[in-house]
Amino acid sequence: MAATWDKSILTVVRKKLLIIFYRNPELGKVKTRLAATLGDDKALAVYLKLVNHTQAITESLGVDKMVCYSHYVDKEDSWTNDGYLKQLQKGDTLGDKLMYAVQDAFEKGYQSVCVIGSDCFELTEHILKEAFERLKSSDTVIGPAKDGGYYLLGMNQFVPDFFGNKEWSSASVSKDTIDDFKRLNLTYFELPELSDIDREEDLPEELLTKLR
Repeated sequence: MAATWDKSILTVVRKKLLIIFYRNPELGKVKTRLAATLGDDKALAVYLKLVNHTQAITESLGVDKMVCYSHYVDKEDSWTNDGYLKQLQKGDTLGDKLMYAVQDAFEKGYQSVCVIGSDCFELTEHILKEAFERLKSSDTVIGPAKDGGYYLLGMNQFVPDFFGNKEWSSASVSKDTIDDFKRLNLTYFELPELSDIDREEDLPEELLTKLR
């Protein structure tokens, strides 16, 4: 049984929450760096395959799950209403949006929160389970991406420092976040380094084959 939203009042059934940051799929507005070489149509096709992958690895996960939409909440899309909570992103910068979503989750009673996007084709259900398992013995967990960012951030308390003073979409985000852990004397666990898909060279052969 999932948690339910009712006019911003949350009944927490499980104490763990996975937040999925999601951009509404609109032609020309998703995977723009990929579109620069592949075109808008193929970029959207790749994005939808990544979304399908994210749904496949999260739908059976034994935690509450919430999709944070970029522009509007879609109650009739492929994220099932009985499997996923749905909420609109708040804030201007990525850091602000992450901060508000995580803060809101802890204020509503969650004890462990992990945040992911829908850009990592290498991410698996097993890695997601491991992230929550590691939070039983560590204050934080991070899934570093090969481009210097991260594909997952998990924590047992709300820490605003994680979301401020970051140069988002740069090669320093993961390192800067780990520096936050050390400076604040928080224990942390690093998950395997994986690739986000932002450019054509990031595409695995499996996705490239489907585009041809």
